[in-house]
Amino acid sequence: MAQSPPSPARAASPLLIALAGMAALASAMGIGRFAFTPLLPMMLHDGVVDIAQGSWLATANYFGYLSGALLYMALPRLLHGPGASHGLALNAALVRGGLVATALVTAALLLPWPGSWAFWRLLAGVASALVFLGTVNWCLGRLAQLKAPALGGLIFCGPGLGIVLTGLAASAMVAAHWTAAAGWGLFALLACLLCALVWRVFVPLAPADGAGAGATTAAAAAHLPAPTPLLERSLLALAYGLAGLGYIVTATFLPVIARAALPPGSVWPDLFWPLFGLGVALGAVLSTRISPARDRRVLLALAYVLQALAIALGLLWPGRLGFALGSLLLGIPFTAITFFALAEARHQWPQAGAGFTGLLTALYGIGQIAGPPMVAALLARAPSQAQGFDWALGTAAGALVLGALVYVAMVLRWRRR
Repeated sequence: MAQSPPSPARAASPLLIALAGMAALASAMGIGRFAFTPLLPMMLHDGVVDIAQGSWLATANYFGYLSGALLYMALPRLLHGPGASHGLALNAALVRGGLVATALVTAALLLPWPGSWAFWRLLAGVASALVFLGTVNWCLGRLAQLKAPALGGLIFCGPGLGIVLTGLAASAMVAAHWTAAAGWGLFALLACLLCALVWRVFVPLAPADGAGAGATTAAAAAHLPAPTPLLERSLLALAYGLAGLGYIVTATFLPVIARAALPPGSVWPDLFWPLFGLGVALGAVLSTRISPARDRRVLLALAYVLQALAIALGLLWPGRLGFALGSLLLGIPFTAITFFALAEARHQWPQAGAGFTGLLTALYGIGQIAGPPMVAALLARAPSQAQGFDWALGTAAGALVLGALVYVAMVLRWRRR
């Protein structure tokens, strides 16, 4: 009997898998989550939203991200019963479905029904979380099978490259006097293109492969080290949630803040967001050059301090150079924080598998949800919009400093064995 041809997933090279993961995250994160940031000034200019409404649209997206993370944790139990785990087939299906949903809900923002926009942004957040977690676990699992785990760092360049692409596109659209609705349409087409490019890579493995992987996982689980103390795991989750609050104020309102601080007509406000994306991609590459033997809690504390300093630059030096340098420095630790925190989660509780990483992602989502309403509340109480944004940025920087102190306390209390 003639053998069937290899499946696309089996035939895909490690580099192709890493590049597909990068493209998937560029769509889900760069478009599904963060395209709203460069388009918000255009929506304000068009008069379709105000700052308060924009804050709630952002909150809806972040609430969706939290919901998607919780759904990811519950899916195996819902589909296969207690004890089920996130297999490669389930992760591949989540990536495919999430990428299709990202394109559809982005296109839905073209509809002239402002009352429905919060719903579409919520669904975009759900899709972003499912694609992020599915992509990371599927790609890292496949790269581990192919003995090429070092390529995993390329995957985390995706959000930064997506942010650069959408940020530069938004700058061009502003110069061409496009409407925000046209911008959403362009980004929906881009999401369709990225989905089509990676579709044949994210496919379930053949049954034999899946069975073999399951047997290997079961055998390895019997020899996993005991989890770290509950208090240490709880502090890791708390500190990671603070990172969500710490960066989100700048990540949501950077173009608006910069446009208010710089002279009218300046082209710089539209360039700070792509600079942030460039920093995200650069930080993802740099994080892969750090020895895995380094204590990730120390690396996380340093990353939080760097982001806090980046926010402080915008407060203390509200000019072109201050915003430019602050945007770049804010982006460099962005995916590195995720990379290190999820690796630390697997170290602290290896038996939990994808469940603990899903919990951390959910707490990160809670931190994000708190950001935009906090900004709206501070703006309502401040004597001026600029003062309100200063208060919000100061609070965000304080959250990052607190998170860094939590990691320092963990290092001092639990020496790395």
